[in-house]
Amino acid sequence: MSNRLAEASSPYLRQHADNPVDWYPWDEEALREARDSGRPILLSIGYAACHWCHVMAHESFEDPATAALMNRLYVNIKVDREERPDLDKLYQTAQMLLTQRGGGWPLTLFLTPDKRVPFFGGTYFPPEPRHGLPAFSQILERVAEWYGEHAEELTKQNESVCAALQQIHQSPQAVPWPEGLEADVIEGLARSFDARDGGFGGAPKFARPTQLQWLQQQDNPRAQHMATHTLSCMAEGGIQDHVGGGFYRYSVDAHWMIPHFEKMLYDQALLLPLYAEAWARTESLSLRTAAAGIVSFVTRELQDESGGFYSSLDADSEGEEGKFYLWTPEEVQALIPEEHYPAFAFRFGLDRPANFEGRWHLHGFRTMLETAANTKQPVEELQGMFEQDLQSLFEARSARVRPGLDDKMLTSWNALMIRGLILASRQLGEPDWFRSAAVAFDFVRQRLWDGQRLKASFSQGKAHLNAYLDDYAFMLEAALLLLQGRWSNENLEFAEQLAGVIADQFADPDGGLFFTSHDHEELLVRPRLLADDVAPSGCAAACEGLIRIGHLLARSEWVELAERTLASAQGAIVQAPQEHARFMETRFVVEQPPAQIILRGNEPELGRWKSAAWRGGLKADCYAIREDMEDLPPALQDKPAQGEAVAYVCIGPTCEEPIRSFDAFKERAQAS
Repeated sequence: MSNRLAEASSPYLRQHADNPVDWYPWDEEALREARDSGRPILLSIGYAACHWCHVMAHESFEDPATAALMNRLYVNIKVDREERPDLDKLYQTAQMLLTQRGGGWPLTLFLTPDKRVPFFGGTYFPPEPRHGLPAFSQILERVAEWYGEHAEELTKQNESVCAALQQIHQSPQAVPWPEGLEADVIEGLARSFDARDGGFGGAPKFARPTQLQWLQQQDNPRAQHMATHTLSCMAEGGIQDHVGGGFYRYSVDAHWMIPHFEKMLYDQALLLPLYAEAWARTESLSLRTAAAGIVSFVTRELQDESGGFYSSLDADSEGEEGKFYLWTPEEVQALIPEEHYPAFAFRFGLDRPANFEGRWHLHGFRTMLETAANTKQPVEELQGMFEQDLQSLFEARSARVRPGLDDKMLTSWNALMIRGLILASRQLGEPDWFRSAAVAFDFVRQRLWDGQRLKASFSQGKAHLNAYLDDYAFMLEAALLLLQGRWSNENLEFAEQLAGVIADQFADPDGGLFFTSHDHEELLVRPRLLADDVAPSGCAAACEGLIRIGHLLARSEWVELAERTLASAQGAIVQAPQEHARFMETRFVVEQPPAQIILRGNEPELGRWKSAAWRGGLKADCYAIREDMEDLPPALQDKPAQGEAVAYVCIGPTCEEPIRSFDAFKERAQAS
């Protein structure tokens, strides 16, 4: 018999619909039941592609005896961390305060029934004692016993936890910018940089795309080398799916060989423009191949026919992690021409011992140059041969039982993917990628926007959940990029509305932006999130978006809000600059606004001017608006067409004399 999760919007919650646990989603019914019964809340937070979430579900939540304990002692609430990042970020922080250890998923917390304050927790608990962890059933009984016998101690602990959370999420104090902050960040990252394999630190190794983006943008050869070398090593390694394209979430080793096999939309969204930018600087074929592989994977397997992008592919299939992606030498030999196999095995590690539980996960164990030297074949010939072989493997793999798909569509992750496609399309000259982004943008605007507010998630034909700052910030960023590629008054109006909601619903009168809107559900504390997480800081992205649209439309109140937001974040940025890479980037957009170029005229001349600007490596924002476009805002209406084409270049509120010569414009654009 199914529990309450059978009708949930989240595929992750529906995975637990047949558990014997009497699960509730996080809603008023569950919270009222906890208050009325006096039983503590057992809060379990995870996501659909999470391997250890599946393990704990199979070991404990599907076990009738464990479920009976949970049902007798607790009100059990299951949360999808991707749908409710507000709850996840808040309770992950609380877990670290309680345990003094890092968090993760599944997150397992015990909350008081009245105020929902966490008093004990951890992440994964096994069904029997092992690796220094007690059995989950023991935890259930001991926590319930302690809760019933230590009311006074619990009250004091709750007060301390709430006070600590309030302090963490209060508005930081403004401090001066120290001299040489950027140089210090580069030096700090260099100290943890893996000069051989790329990346930072040891195992497990994550890509850290927001830090890589910041490094790429520095006018510093050392910084750019760290970014490019990391991207190159990842493209060679097993963290990239060489058969089907795209990247897995992280590598369990320091060499990018064996990944944790889930594929997340946000990783593809953030890595795609990095690979496109790195290719534009180096013209390395492996970097372009990686970018194209991301787009191929995402549009093939994660883009819905409506245009929106799904959230993730599971790490597991048929109950085994990575099974869909693994090979044996015999399988590969049977699929590719016999004369190809020695070179293929040499390149992808099949001539070495199995590297994952008795099977082989493909990775670039030797480079193309090493393979060419070993086989006495030209690189170009090998490249064509391997493309043919990998296609054969892809076709064979497609017949296997596929990993589970989380088909909910998140506004913030879709916005990041739209941004990535537009930027990569611009760098690599791929118009189909822009069209894919435009279709996804239209999906979000039509299905997740009600004319006044965004929703955070779309699933089973319905949009729901009050959107967060990240949703508005990333969609504003996507809207401005889309306008640069294809002007639309309707999309400009949408961008204005997004900026207006940020200012009206998320601004703190004391400075800065909250993560939740003014009319959001009341939580233990109202989160104020500044640091980058798996995605860049939404607060920093909002700050940058407000600066750009504020200057474009001469909306000084939005510019001032961005300036106040940056000032309120300075203390946190200076204290831990590596964790605030997006804010480090945003700082210079606020303090030194990029040039805004408004092109007016008609096709084909208008397109020629815009193309010349992009080919020149333009760093300014460039908008091409046809002469016949009506009903423009005053700040754009006062920049009329003059002749075949004219360019208006503005920096902040100051505009230069209009440029009517194509050659003069090319020279000016390249200086922007």
